[in-house]
Amino acid sequence: MQSITFRNRAVAFAVGAGAVAFILALVAGGSARGGLHPLGYALIAAVLCGVLSWASARRSMLGIAASVESATERLVAAAHGDLQTPVIQVIRRDLPDLAVAMDSLFSQVRASLDNIHLLAMFDAVTGLPNRMSFCRQVESLILDRAIDRPAAMFFLDLDGFKAVNDTFGHATGDQLLARVAGRLREVVVSQLQAGAGDAVVGRLAGDEFTLFFPDIPSHAAAERIARAIQFALGEPFDLGGQQIDLGASIGIAYYPDHGETLSALLRSADIAMYHAKSIGGGKVETFTAALAQEAAGKAELERDLRIALERGEFLLQFQPQLDVGQGRVVVAEALVRWAHPDRDMLMPATFVQVAEESGVIVELGDWIMDQVCETAARWAQQGLDQRVAINISTRELSQADFFLRLRHTMARHGTPADRIELEITESLAMEMDERLIDQLHALREIGVRIAIDDFGTGYSNLARLRDLPVDRVKIDRSLVRDIASSAEARTICSAVIALIQGLGLEVVIEGVESQEQVDILRVAGCTVFQGYHIAHPTNESAYLGRFGNNQAEAREA
Repeated sequence: MQSITFRNRAVAFAVGAGAVAFILALVAGGSARGGLHPLGYALIAAVLCGVLSWASARRSMLGIAASVESATERLVAAAHGDLQTPVIQVIRRDLPDLAVAMDSLFSQVRASLDNIHLLAMFDAVTGLPNRMSFCRQVESLILDRAIDRPAAMFFLDLDGFKAVNDTFGHATGDQLLARVAGRLREVVVSQLQAGAGDAVVGRLAGDEFTLFFPDIPSHAAAERIARAIQFALGEPFDLGGQQIDLGASIGIAYYPDHGETLSALLRSADIAMYHAKSIGGGKVETFTAALAQEAAGKAELERDLRIALERGEFLLQFQPQLDVGQGRVVVAEALVRWAHPDRDMLMPATFVQVAEESGVIVELGDWIMDQVCETAARWAQQGLDQRVAINISTRELSQADFFLRLRHTMARHGTPADRIELEITESLAMEMDERLIDQLHALREIGVRIAIDDFGTGYSNLARLRDLPVDRVKIDRSLVRDIASSAEARTICSAVIALIQGLGLEVVIEGVESQEQVDILRVAGCTVFQGYHIAHPTNESAYLGRFGNNQAEAREA
């Protein structure tokens, strides 16, 4: 089509040139005698000029047409991925501007593709290979192995990184991750010089890093590498004049003993790392058959938890909080139990941690929330003036729509807001961000009560406690356990109670096991107690049989 267009242009140019030549010939030969001679001469000149012009224009335009066709073919090749072949010389001769534009375009596309490759294969914060790139490199190294010596996979999780993020912000957290990556590279270089061989270092996600040494002399060498990593990360990090202490929990797995594939090797190292973290962090653990069995047990428990939710094997028991000054129960704490078909009744301590780690706690929490709201609404209709308390986990609060789901559940059951009490742990209360605090403020405004559970088991900032949307503080049993036999324990407990009451908050004593403890704590100013001395947790029917009538009688009195 392009050649036809150029041919037409050549013909038009030749016709125009011939017409001009014809007119000029007529003008030049106008004085000649004989009327036909000037016309004949003019026609001959016009035809000759037209033919020469057509030949010249056709040759020039066909050359340009060939260059355009070559440029089109080159662009088609670029569209199919050929960005390296240079633009041919004929295009540069006939269409220089187009040649420059094509060179610039191909260069920009190559740069963009290189940048995309970097983003796809390398972590933007640390510059280390990301999960995809790390896995590809390690898989290639495993396939190419031609030696009998072991290889080692190290799985690292930073200890204390979340606190840095929460305290100093994500920008500082990213700087810290980049510094960690730098120190890990230094460890690899030093080990390479010591004869341990090169390694692949990667950042899998968050604060998790991996190192793979395809050739190590012995298991003892791997343990030395782990200690070198701990030493490197144990040195304080100086970020903008701020000294930050950090550590790492490290899991080690060996190829092929602990996995003949990358996924199996990573899983083994991950299991070992989680064990190191569960025993306090800052430890190095090597994968063992016992850890594998423990992990398998957790996997089985997680599977059973999901089945239990589908089968409705969970139930609630209730334990009262008794105000001995008024002689009435003010709160019934709802406690979940698992009626396992093949075991005895399971307490939360046996399954809550696994539910937290696996995320099943969110589904379980929704079930508990629904049961508590339904129960509180029904008790309110029956005239029972007691709140029902529900424990909220960190994992549940991390769900962006938790408070919306709670409000919808209360609305669905018609639950009065003043009959619900949320219990959050002391550690969670101290770490809450502004979003959670605002949501809790909004709940308190409609009547929901907020309590801090297990107070005294961690570090609490009393100034922060004053600013939190909290109504009640539940003193943990560890603070009151020895008050009957230890003057020092009585002094500490009394001081804590006085400080909390000084902030205008109600104090509840958990884990009361004797009347002597009740008497001592009443002298310290406490009147609300919960524990086995008051009552064991029991099902709703037994609970109402004992405390429902007493509550009604207390109101009537």
